[in-house]
Amino acid sequence: MKTLIALEDGSVFEGRSFGAQGERFGELVFNTSLSGYQEVITDPSYKGQIVMMTYPLIGNYGINSVDVESRQPFLEGFIVKECSRIPSSWRSEKSLQDYFKENNIIGIEGVDTRALTRHIRLQGAMKAVVSNKDLDKKSLVKKAKDSPGLIGRDLVKEVTCREVYEWNPSRREQGLKVVVIDCGVKFNILRELDSNGCQVIVVPAKTDAEQILKINPDGVLLSNGPGDPEAVSYVIETTKNLIGKLPLFGICLGNQILGLALGGKTYKLKFGHHGANHPVKDLKTGKVDITVQNHGFCVDMNSLDKNSIEVTHINLNDNTVEGIMHKNMPIFSVQFHPENSPGPHDAEYLFKRFVKMMEKNSKS
Repeated sequence: MKTLIALEDGSVFEGRSFGAQGERFGELVFNTSLSGYQEVITDPSYKGQIVMMTYPLIGNYGINSVDVESRQPFLEGFIVKECSRIPSSWRSEKSLQDYFKENNIIGIEGVDTRALTRHIRLQGAMKAVVSNKDLDKKSLVKKAKDSPGLIGRDLVKEVTCREVYEWNPSRREQGLKVVVIDCGVKFNILRELDSNGCQVIVVPAKTDAEQILKINPDGVLLSNGPGDPEAVSYVIETTKNLIGKLPLFGICLGNQILGLALGGKTYKLKFGHHGANHPVKDLKTGKVDITVQNHGFCVDMNSLDKNSIEVTHINLNDNTVEGIMHKNMPIFSVQFHPENSPGPHDAEYLFKRFVKMMEKNSKS
């Protein structure tokens, strides 16, 4: 079925739909991963966004029930050059188009993704609408302009868990106890903590500091998640009330929230970082990691107190802040995804660093 992609700047691109029918709104971004589309689709950080894959053939190994990163896909739409009709993998349980139909996601193929990616790189990420219902270009452009966008929107409340749960109940009362504040956590973060011997307890994003401290954790992890970090004021307040009380580790949105809780500011990037091939330099060791990234906002280092906060990592593509740490307290965070899924495993060591930080703090 003919489907249109209309951007707020008046540009319109055409393709064919697969999956669900209808109309969806979101910020259009591109992801440069060559594989791992299932993990991208199920990353809650994409709530409020329409994702375009730059790799031309997607869906060739189908969908399975193991590689999901959340309870369901949250993205608003998915754009590819070509969707494979014949999944070829012994692990495949269904096709990408069947998965989208089940989860009411609009997929669009036959799009000139190179031209659209170049347009976004030059003009920046922008509000968009995908529709196979309304095919009037002027109407769709107006709808895109009138849509809410990401700035100022709290999307965390739409992806967080509804109640407290243990990731691996068999590990109860074993190892260090970590509370994960679920702002849209990817399952592999929980798997990594578990594989490092931690007892993992996941709490909804609106859980306050007093409730978290009653659990008596050895540390708290602030997870990834979607949207504007400044809109998630309740998590920022919780983080402020946890600072100085126990070790903290932030990932992606968690890094931004930690920066805000420490008195800093965040800003929106032109087209964000989305992919599995971003070079990040560790300023302490000089080592360069190839990292997985998915964020549209960034911490402004100039807004932080340099007497107490230092930058630990920078992005080698644009020199943006990729990690911070407190000089006097057991607190650190990174903007990239050390848990991978999909992508390289270069930064997995950060989970071990968090464990060592908690062990050291418990002995002091």
